[in-house]
Amino acid sequence: MTSLKQSETSTSAKSIAEAALARARRRTLALTECLTDEELTAQHSPLMSPLVWDLAHIGNQEELWLVRRAGGRPALRPDLDALYDAFRHPRANRPALPLLAPDPARDYVREVRVRALEVLEGADFDPDGDPLLAHGFVFGMLAQHEQQHDETMLATHQLRAGPAVLDAPEPPAAPPDAAGLPREVLVAAGPFEMGTDTDGWALDNERPAHTVEVAAYWLDTVPVTNAAYLEFIADGGYDRDECWTPEGRRHRDEAGLRAPLFWWRDGDTWLRRRFGRTEPVPPDEPVVHVCWYEADAYARWAGRRLPSEAEWEKAARHDPAEGRSRRYPWGDAEPTPEHANLGQRHLRPAPAGAYPAGAAPSGARQLLGDVWEWTDSDFTAYPGFAAFPYREYSEVFFGPGHKVLRGGAFGVDEVVARGTFRNWDLPIRRQIFAGFRTARDAAPGEAG
Repeated sequence: MTSLKQSETSTSAKSIAEAALARARRRTLALTECLTDEELTAQHSPLMSPLVWDLAHIGNQEELWLVRRAGGRPALRPDLDALYDAFRHPRANRPALPLLAPDPARDYVREVRVRALEVLEGADFDPDGDPLLAHGFVFGMLAQHEQQHDETMLATHQLRAGPAVLDAPEPPAAPPDAAGLPREVLVAAGPFEMGTDTDGWALDNERPAHTVEVAAYWLDTVPVTNAAYLEFIADGGYDRDECWTPEGRRHRDEAGLRAPLFWWRDGDTWLRRRFGRTEPVPPDEPVVHVCWYEADAYARWAGRRLPSEAEWEKAARHDPAEGRSRRYPWGDAEPTPEHANLGQRHLRPAPAGAYPAGAAPSGARQLLGDVWEWTDSDFTAYPGFAAFPYREYSEVFFGPGHKVLRGGAFGVDEVVARGTFRNWDLPIRRQIFAGFRTARDAAPGEAG
């Protein structure tokens, strides 16, 4: 009976892994097949790789980890390893490399996937066996890797000039109660469990689970909207030095920051460019394409601050009634279209207050999906951190140079979107789909 149960569990886990890999590949192909070969090989911004580099890099990582390491099979194209090593070649330099042309790149990723699925069929997911294969971790890691590159490719689509080539239905409207939501929610003081020891596909920087004591604080119920950010602009927020850190002022002046990326003013109307379309800035959407310095300046202007990473996760996961941390804000059930704006289902954030079914126990909404949310925290290791399966995924980025983002944007797939997932980037980055919400300390009489 035990062996049968283990076999059934392994079969189910393999089906989940295969579905995650297939979903990522459908998205990869959709993001590349809509463009000409010329556009695939062009560099649309020095911040980004040519899309054909991302395509072949996805295949190379899959070959390295699924075919060679997990499967123990011979290399298909060992000559490509150095060419598609992200640490060896900065993005700005990649167009000069002898990259695979689009058709050979497609052939390569297709051939690798055939081999990877053969390895999956015979893999042993025993949780007490090879840590790389336990719970199908390495297959989940590669599905997440591909989806992360898909999000990067989506950002490249946003940066490219030319007519729109992507389309998607509009996100749902905000429900009737959105207008009456409180400005902020109170999160009571006390400990909670941050991180995870139990999620089989969680990455090394999400581990281990550990108890964190958090003082009482207030958190915005929804992310900061375009309308609210326009008030900051209208009040001279970009010129008010007292709102900016010294580093922020320096970057603001050097980069000429005056509004979120892709925004411009036409008379009394603010416009934005979104995936090849020009449209008025929608006031009720969460603001997106702001860097950490802009988010921090807004928070200071509003008399508030950015939440710490621990505050964000407690608001998103802690269930005080059950005294435990959930996998998602709404519970442990997998995300559905009623919970959050994920998976490139839509090509924009939903209006603030949307997705009441996805609300956290704290009452905050849209903590997963819509926009990545900047926090005030540097990207550092949790106590007891151990790099796995390689240092370059997380450890080399630890330190004060990178800020943590949480939550996941509309272009993030459900395989990545969980309450423990940690994203990070340089505080100057604006091409990513990042917004924010603000917080403030609770006064003694407010702490409950």
